[in-house]
Order: sequence, then structure tokens, then C-alpha cells
Amino acid sequence: MTARPRVAVLGTGTMGAGMSRSLLRSGAEVTVWNRTPGKADDVVSAGATRADTVAEAVRDVECVVTMLYDADAVLAVCDDIVANAAPGTVWMQCATIGLDGMGQLTERVGDRMILLDAPVLGTKQPAENGALVVLASGPETAVEAARPVLDAIGKRTIHVDHELGHATALKLACNAWLATLTAGAAQSLALTQALGVDPRLFLDAVKDGTQDAPYLQRKGAQMLTGDFEPAFTLDAATKDAQLVQAACRATNVPTDLADGLSSLFTRGTSLGYGQDDVAAVITAFRT
Repeated sequence: MTARPRVAVLGTGTMGAGMSRSLLRSGAEVTVWNRTPGKADDVVSAGATRADTVAEAVRDVECVVTMLYDADAVLAVCDDIVANAAPGTVWMQCATIGLDGMGQLTERVGDRMILLDAPVLGTKQPAENGALVVLASGPETAVEAARPVLDAIGKRTIHVDHELGHATALKLACNAWLATLTAGAAQSLALTQALGVDPRLFLDAVKDGTQDAPYLQRKGAQMLTGDFEPAFTLDAATKDAQLVQAACRATNVPTDLADGLSSLFTRGTSLGYGQDDVAAVITAFRT
């Protein structure tokens, strides 16, 4: 890959838009495509080239980055990518699509492209700042070939191993922890309030102790103020919780916790908070 790589980013939602702008700042030539064209306007204003079709986006690029919503969305564009990208093009699959989705994609791509399983850790601000953590699995040579792109979107890359799907597995484990921490914070705040105690005292009590975490303080503050400006939507968290459920079932890991988390997030979305931040899961605890 050249020092100024030609990159196609498919999906310019919250994460894809931030990643595109990070790539532009690094000097990459970026072409973007989004199913709803208007969602790419801001990135195009920042210097990206708009493509009207997937086929147009992936022609003559060195790297394709997919940051679409789910496995169905990624698989829907797979054939167009494979048919139109040049041989040897690196495909960094960065969306959270689960083990089954990654397995289907690997089978369909075969050896026609260099596929990297490359989900990311981080939300809106890290994507904008090029400070994501990229979890990559695939051949080490492919990881090194994609280094200019990896360095542009992330502060570090963890090469899990050569097996496609293992980075997705690690991402699911990380997302399970994120869901547990978010729902746990919501439960403690709701319980404190229900027992007649100022819920702010919960955050103060654990602050700077071994039980504290920056994420807990940040999401807890959002839950208390009701500021649910989305960095990572409750809809996306619900989808990911269901992927964790599926992974537990496939590996005979007990699903008790995964089932509870999925139920809570689903309840929050059913109350109309799906497009709000994941902190809105606290609404699931309100009677």
C-alpha cells in the first residue's frame, strides 16, 4: 500500500464518518459510499469523493473499509465489492457482525481479496480523533500492508492472530463487558434512587476507588442528567448484546448474564430510546 493510500469507506454513519475524516487528515485519498447518500455530505465537504454505487467506490482503491450496521448490510454489498475491487485489494471489515456473519463473509470472499477481520473499540470521539483500538485477525503480511490505514484510524492495533473470526470473537468479549458495565451502572443508580438516596452519591462513593472506571463516571453522569446524545446508540448495543448471546450459545457458555443484558437493552429500545445513547438503558429500570 502506498504512503498515501486510496481507500474506500462504505458506511458513513457516526463511526464511518469519523474514520473517514481521520483518513483524510492522514493524507489518504478517500472515496465514500452510503446507502442514504445524504449521510455522506459532511465527509464529502471535508474532502472525500462521493461514489453513487459500491462498484464505483471500490474500483482502483488499495483498501476497502466496511463500517456498516450489521452482518446483513455487509453481506449485501459483498458481491459488488469482490466483483469490482482489483485483485490484491485489502478489505478491512470493521463492523460488528458476529461470528456467523464473519464466517459467511470469509466463505464468500475466498481468496479473491485480502480479507482482514478488523472490528474496532471506541465510539464517536475516538473515531473522529483517529484514536480507536483496532482488533485485527488475518495474515500478518495483510496487517502490515494495511498499516497506513490502521495507523490513521487507530491509536494502536492488536493483532489477535492469523485466524479470521478471532478478532470478532475478542470484540464480542469486549462488548459483553461494555454492556455489563453500562447496565450495572444503570441498575445501581436506579436502585439508589428507589431506596430514597441521592443517586449522585453512588458515583461519588466509588470515585477513584478500585471499583471506579472513567466509563462508569461518564455514562453515570449521562444517566443522571438524561443527556442521551448518542456516541453509541442503544439500538447498536442491543444488536451487539444479541450477538454475544449467540456466541455464548454456540460455545456452551452459560447465557444467564447475556440473556439479562439483551432483555434490558431490548426493553430500552421498545420504550423509544433506540437512537439515543446506550446510557438510555437506565429507562429499562424505571417503573
